[in-house]
Amino acid sequence: MGKNIAGAAALAVAALLISGCTARSAAAPAPAPTAVTAAPPKAQDGAPDRSAAAYGKWGLKPFAAPPAPPGVKPVKTGGGHVPVISEIPTKDKVVFLTFDDGAEKDPEFVTMMRDLKVPFTMFLTDAAIRGDYGYFTPLSKLDGAGVANHTLTHPNLRTLGAAAQQREICGQQEKLGRTYGTTPRLFRPPYGNWNEDTRAAAARCGVEAIVLWRESMQITNMQYQRADRKLRPGDIVLAHFRGPRDLKGTSMTGMTANMLRHIQEQGFTVARLEDYV
Repeated sequence: MGKNIAGAAALAVAALLISGCTARSAAAPAPAPTAVTAAPPKAQDGAPDRSAAAYGKWGLKPFAAPPAPPGVKPVKTGGGHVPVISEIPTKDKVVFLTFDDGAEKDPEFVTMMRDLKVPFTMFLTDAAIRGDYGYFTPLSKLDGAGVANHTLTHPNLRTLGAAAQQREICGQQEKLGRTYGTTPRLFRPPYGNWNEDTRAAAARCGVEAIVLWRESMQITNMQYQRADRKLRPGDIVLAHFRGPRDLKGTSMTGMTANMLRHIQEQGFTVARLEDYV
């Protein structure tokens, strides 16, 4: 499911970026030092530097570092098999953030994600971003960020034949790969609507997995698919690149901050989707 493009209604659900720290070797002590300045504390091996000051700027508390990526990815891909997933099979108390479409291009969101260093995956639609692919370049370069496919024109794929579906998926694969340097491995069908022609077209276009979701972020509240209205380990969360016009005056950064608070309140942290698929 994706967001509303050219008047289409969108259903929402969505993940955050990890930046790794590299340990340095200690230098030999200089003879007879006159003063020693304590170095700032470092994150543990493999853990991101989750600065309280950087998070406080956005009214948030730092996230706990996620566990190390699994040695064997729990979602199996390859061999022409394209799994369709809404969550990741894991016992780790992590969720995965995804942002769809690309209609809103708020410069503050780039700053926010650079500050927070939480992993996330962008499912981008050509019709929403063709006027400014460049906005997503700095986001795509952040540690833990992923670029994924959300079709050329955001159609309901169930209404299209096999050839038309392949044009939608392969066409956006080619554009995203050419622009950002890496052909996407993941694909999300608009509105979450797909059929076996979609799966076959995705495989022919080089897609390794079709990614749906379990929760979606609204303006201030999370929308849940399950009756208990709770996050579970491995859930994929859907959000959108939306601005004040669609969010009743709330900014993209305000919506994202609300989503992160909901995740923290339930005791979860955010991991990188591509590390598990």
